[in-house]
Amino acid sequence: MPPSIPTAQATYPIVETFHSIQGEGAWMGMSAWFVRLGGCDVRCPWCDTKESWNGQRHPQRTVADLTAEALDTGAAIAIVTGGEPLMHDLTELTGALRGRGVPVHLETSGAHPLTGTFSWITLSPKTYRPPRTELYGHASELKVVIAGASDFLWAETQAEQVSPEIPCYLQPEWHGGEALRHQMVEYILRHPRWRLSLQTHKLLGVR
Repeated sequence: MPPSIPTAQATYPIVETFHSIQGEGAWMGMSAWFVRLGGCDVRCPWCDTKESWNGQRHPQRTVADLTAEALDTGAAIAIVTGGEPLMHDLTELTGALRGRGVPVHLETSGAHPLTGTFSWITLSPKTYRPPRTELYGHASELKVVIAGASDFLWAETQAEQVSPEIPCYLQPEWHGGEALRHQMVEYILRHPRWRLSLQTHKLLGVR
């Protein structure tokens, strides 16, 4: 079957778009244009973007409009996030952005089939709806949010599924408190495969 041709009139439900820095993971500090898609059926109780869960509440925007905005910002990369962005077919959006020379990154729980073409995929698996098996092989980095002690065991089961060459991050749930953060540091000191990821954009007070 021939590849899909990007269509400028294709639309997606958009919670928000903004130009900021990537605050997490391997690309931390990079100028990035974010597009947050509406819709999520993973629904972590500690989610900080619960307004994204119902995709029908958000306006549709065309691929042409989104691509023009991304180019106008001059950002180094585009990051497709959510919600859970893989609830949508991302072929046309990523094709249009990449066709204009914009590297496209994805942040996903991996709970849905992969669509689109990406330069980097952050797999952030959640216990509430684990990743599809085939998504592990596409991960460029693994990021596991730690909200409690039981999440460390979950993180290890996820690290076993990805290539040993990719970076693996533990990220404290934002409201987890000082005790959890100290516990994470101690865990990483004893388990050197893991790195610490912080939401530095929140620490800096930017989006």
